[in-house]
Amino acid sequence: MRIILLGSPGAGKGTLADEIVRKYPAAHISTGDIFRENVKNATPLGQEARKYMDSGALVPDSVVLAMMQGRLEQDDCREGFILDGFPRTVPQATALDSMLEELGVKLDAVVLLEASEETVVRRLSGRRVCRKCGAIYNLYFRPSSRGDICEKCGGELYQRDDDREEVVRSRLEVYNSQTAPLIDYYSAGRALVRISSERDGGGSPLEELERALGLVE
Repeated sequence: MRIILLGSPGAGKGTLADEIVRKYPAAHISTGDIFRENVKNATPLGQEARKYMDSGALVPDSVVLAMMQGRLEQDDCREGFILDGFPRTVPQATALDSMLEELGVKLDAVVLLEASEETVVRRLSGRRVCRKCGAIYNLYFRPSSRGDICEKCGGELYQRDDDREEVVRSRLEVYNSQTAPLIDYYSAGRALVRISSERDGGGSPLEELERALGLVE
């Protein structure tokens, strides 16, 4: 399975990717993981990216794409991969198309996970994390039976700064401005698979994806 996952923060991309890799041979790839790996290992690309990151500037597409190509050429991507959070812009998508063509790789689908803005806000702003063990709860969907105390270790639950509602809504504004053109780009001349991540009786997102790709009847 070779797919691109599109979707806003909180749409469920990470959850769907985890379900896919448990069932199918596919590497879960995110730009964040690639950045961390290259910076940690002090690769030439990692050192180049760090210059921009340390100054607060965006890492140029040329560096990001070079990192992505190196990752796609690794052995664990031979049978499949999931690109999570990349591409983010139309120029990145165009460059990725050229890269995949050079590598002789064909995508099976571009998957857009959809959820309403209010659902996303509740998912993210309601998230609480344990300071001791890192367990994750949600005030709306999976609260701790002990209030603001972790059920597992007794640690304090807290809200991360980037999960505050005003920050979440700001992140969604950025996502919408960047991703709307990508949706149009991938809808033109190819199949964009739209999947709701809100459970409404239509099956899980993985089941919907499998049906769209003809993997199940």
